[in-house]
Amino acid sequence: MSELTLLWIGLEWWWLASGYLALMALLYLIQERFIFKPEKLPDDFRFKYKAPFRELFFDVAPGVRINGLHFHRENPLGLILYFHGNSRSIKGWAKYAADFYRYDYDVVLVDYRGFGKSTGKRSEKAMLGDMQVVYDELKVQYGENALIIYGRSLGSGFATKLASENHPRFLILDSPFFSFSTVVERFLPFLPIKWVLRYHLRSDKWIPLVQCPIYILHGTRDWLIPIRHSEKLQELNPARITLIRIWNGGHNNLPAFPEYHNFIRDILKQ
Repeated sequence: MSELTLLWIGLEWWWLASGYLALMALLYLIQERFIFKPEKLPDDFRFKYKAPFRELFFDVAPGVRINGLHFHRENPLGLILYFHGNSRSIKGWAKYAADFYRYDYDVVLVDYRGFGKSTGKRSEKAMLGDMQVVYDELKVQYGENALIIYGRSLGSGFATKLASENHPRFLILDSPFFSFSTVVERFLPFLPIKWVLRYHLRSDKWIPLVQCPIYILHGTRDWLIPIRHSEKLQELNPARITLIRIWNGGHNNLPAFPEYHNFIRDILKQ
């Protein structure tokens, strides 16, 4: 093999390596655009719903405020703390509060940093800390035994972490992931996600530490987060986890199934 051929091979490998490193650097810098799809609301936006509610603000750190909605009943049986998915804001997610307050539970939904009216720079550590502040304030008002944590999709990671470090009555997970990195690795198997990803949300690490009953609802035809994620989570804490399969359910349509509402009713009526 001639020196010229070796030189060309070396240059080709150099360009491939440089391109690969550039791709990793780009993903590291812009990944939040793919992970989070927030709807931002002006400070003077006014929420309007038929059910009784009030707007909440949690001052979690200097210059950082978390916005929430509190749907309240006259004599609530407890409180559902609802963590939504990676898109929109509580303006749209609030419609799901009816799934819980119809059974005489208060419901609090909160927006993550950069969503809705919530402010602050996002990071996994900061967002997990925000949710603990919210939980602590609600715990004073309701008592921890009356609190139920509900996490949907991305919110399942925040919900699981919170339940692992506190003592809520129940933890309910809707279409959760085993860990956030496993979701991303499925779509980008050629990248070293462990080193590039800034959000890992290790539900697999936290769920064995949860001491309360855990209910997982997952659609059997969920293409985004396949049900095997929930099956693997159940294996980590089988004594406390009840896995509820919604047959033919996808990732975004579980409330369209009567079985979903029946299971929620049965859980809350305990």
